[in-house]
Amino acid sequence: MSDNTKFVTIATFQDPVDANLAQSALESAEIESFLQGGNANSLIPSAFVASLLVKSEDEAAARAVLDGAEDTPESVETVTAAEIANEGEAR
Repeated sequence: MSDNTKFVTIATFQDPVDANLAQSALESAEIESFLQGGNANSLIPSAFVASLLVKSEDEAAARAVLDGAEDTPESVETVTAAEIANEGEAR
């Protein structure tokens, strides 16, 4: 990484779990990222936010990954219901 690399904040999180899930989604898509303030946010979430940063050239792809992650099922119950529905259609 060169010294000229520019980073942009693509999201901020009050909840440390959400911050880590978003960063994991980017890692799965092979997009390098880091959480600024993540340690303080984990210790005292109500007092700090964590900012998720990526290289400026990865901004569009990273936003697309996070937008796609928001469209996915949010719970095991939702996934299970969808699987049951699909099994019923397959029969």
